[in-house]
Order: sequence, then C-alpha cells, then structure tokens
Amino acid sequence: MTLRPLAVACSGGRDSIALLHATWRAARVLADDTGQLHPIHALHVHHGLSRHADDWLAHCADQCARWRDKGADLQFHARHLRLAPKSGDSVEALARSGRYAALADMARTSGCDTVLLAHHREDQAETFLLQALRGAGAAGLASMPASIWRDGICWQRPWLRHPRAAIEAYVAQHGLQHIEDDSNVDPRYARNRLRLQLWPALTAAFPQAPQVLGDAARHAHDAAECLQALAEIDLGAVAVEDGLDAAAAVALGGARLRNLLHLWLWRTAGEPPRASWLDRLSRELPVCVDARWLMPGSGELRLWRGVLRWGAMTPQATPAQSLALPDLHAERIWLLPTFGGVLYIERVTQGGIALDLLRRLTARPRSGGEQFQRAVGTPPRALKKQYQQAGVPAEGRGGPLLFSGEQLVFVPGLGLDARVVAPAGQPQATLRWHAHHTGDSTDQGTG
Repeated sequence: MTLRPLAVACSGGRDSIALLHATWRAARVLADDTGQLHPIHALHVHHGLSRHADDWLAHCADQCARWRDKGADLQFHARHLRLAPKSGDSVEALARSGRYAALADMARTSGCDTVLLAHHREDQAETFLLQALRGAGAAGLASMPASIWRDGICWQRPWLRHPRAAIEAYVAQHGLQHIEDDSNVDPRYARNRLRLQLWPALTAAFPQAPQVLGDAARHAHDAAECLQALAEIDLGAVAVEDGLDAAAAVALGGARLRNLLHLWLWRTAGEPPRASWLDRLSRELPVCVDARWLMPGSGELRLWRGVLRWGAMTPQATPAQSLALPDLHAERIWLLPTFGGVLYIERVTQGGIALDLLRRLTARPRSGGEQFQRAVGTPPRALKKQYQQAGVPAEGRGGPLLFSGEQLVFVPGLGLDARVVAPAGQPQATLRWHAHHTGDSTDQGTG
C-alpha cells in the first residue's frame, strides 16, 4: 500500500511549527505500526511584506532539514508572492487570497490533495467576531470550516476545537523554536486590533468566550447548510431557461427571496453579492415591471417580461456616423459589428418593407430628434416617447437606426415605421435586429 503524501502549511510561527512537528511525529508512530513512513510536505508562503520574510523562510527550511536528519520523510517547499496592493485594497485580503492560491498550487505540484492548517479555537472565535462586526450572514458567521474541499484540495483544521494554551504547552514540552511575526502587533489590521485591544477585556469578563463563540460558529455553519439546501429547492422551482421567474421568486417572501438571490447570483455572476445589495433588490423587485440594476463589478441584472436575468456588461461599440448598407433585398442575415449585432431580413406577404427600399439603406446611430410613426393614423412622435409607450427597456434601445434617404425606416425595439410599410401583395420583407449582449438572447424589434 502506497501512502498518499500530506501537506502542512508552515509559516514558521508557533502554531504551524507545532502542527508540522505533531504531524511528522504521528507519521513516525504510524510507520512503526505499518512499516511505511508517511511522506509529509511543508508548504511556506513568502509574502514579501516584512523585512524579516527571508529569515522566516530560512528558519522553516532549516527546521525541516533538522527533522529530516531525525528520520522524518519531510520535504520543504516555498513560494514567493508578488503582491502589488493598489490604493484602497485590503492588504489582509490580498495576502490571504494569494497565500491560499500558492498553497494549493504547491500541494498539487507535490501530489498532495490534503493541506493541514494550524488554526485553533481562539482563531475561530476571533473570526466569528470579525464577521459579526462586518454584518455577515450565516455563511460568514460559520467562520472557518474544520474540513472543506475547494478546487480539488481538502483543507483541514485539526486543531480548530483546541485552545491556544494547549498548543503553547506542546511547544514548551518539545522545546520547539518558532518565529514571531512582527506584523501581529500592527494595529492597522483589524484582527490585530481585536486580538490586542478587545480580546483581553472580553475573556477577562467572559472566560468561556472562546468556546462559546466557537460553538456559535458551528451553529452558524449548520444554519448556512440548511439555507443552502432551501435555496437549492427554491431555485429548482423558480428557474427558467435563462434566468428566474420573477413573480415566483417574489412570492417566496423577503427572507427566502434574498436567500435564493444570494445562491443564484453567486453561481451566475461568480461572486457572492453584498448583503446591502440583496436588501435593495428584494425591496425593489416586487414593485418593478421592467428594470435594470448595475451590480458592483462588471455585471447587471435585467427584469424584462417577468424574467430576471444576469449579464456581464460589455463595452458599447462606437458606431460609425453613417454606414451605407449593400443591397439587402436578396439577403437573410447581415452582420453589423460596428453596431454590435446582426440584422435579419425575412420575406413576408404583408406588414413589411418593399424590397426595393432594401437596395438603398443607411445605418446611423441615434442622434436625437428622430420621429417614428408606430401605426397608420397615429402621429409621428419622438423615439423616447415611443419607447416609453411600447415599454421597451433601456437595454433594448441600442442598435442602428435604418434610413432610406432621410426617411426613418426601422428602429430596433420598435420595428418598421408605419410610413414605409408596403401595400399587401407587393414583394416585401420584415427586419429584425439582434444585439450581441452576454446573457441576453432577445431580438430587438420586428416589423
């Protein structure tokens, strides 16, 4: 039997050095029983944020070498991060995401699918408090899971229910040498302020706080799993082909609607939405008929004809001032990349444009002042008024206006101008515009 290698994240601090030491000692005990030594890989991330970072890397490498001399099947790996925080970026968040990405990559390279992390009970309690102070929901309050698979790696925290004091006692018992991170006393970081200023007063007043807050995190984890299961059920009931049935979603009620939207948007947009944004959407969605919401980041939500859809915003094409079209009377499809879409031409027996007019059309961007006549016997009116009367949403008003000379012929979202509709019996065709928008397959304007 071949034992799978196991990885341990090792920063060089007290907790991770203790975990690495305990892991290779446990592997040695296992080898005494099985005759096989379990391969261990120590993974170190050099963040480049401290002037002592090189010393920490060297300390971890030397420690692993000394333990190898004592018979440990222990390999050391290090990865340098190139963090470039911009103005307004959270250095903590940037370092955390970079660290986990580097650990995962080193684990895969080493053939490991499990990484041990040295977080303990006080770490969990601090995380719970920080999440609560940020206004997190159940998923955030669940804090750090004891075990979770992510991106093909199983992240395990075997000491999550053990107190810091037990680790300190273990370090003292075995005389382990570790480094002290000078950034741990930097008050710029939220966790440090909590640990240095709030935590001593909290534990003095409530000695049981670490255990109680850890229990609260586990309760929140259970609640988050239940909410996830409920959202899955609701999503199955209200999902349509390219979005959500808005009326069915609203009928779930405010709390379930927010829970559903959280899951759907996370999966659709690739990131969890902010709680404040979900609150706004759950208030406005029940009273809107057609609407558009710009999401933080690069996406937008569109409510149109009872369906809520998400789409990535794409840069709007800069249309030409005027584009002479070729003879379209024999065409079925004409691509207009300058205007970001496709023009469809379909033969009809009535309600269309005379084929002769298709020989001399020009495409123009909307410039203002255009008059459109929706039906015979009605007066021409400004496009804005016509769009409003027809209920065309803002995202449905893009694309080229087609002219024959100075006569407006076709408007995306509205169709053909009544003044150019050919008499019945005359060869004619209808026009349809399709805009290229991610997540939106609707056609704009048939005539």
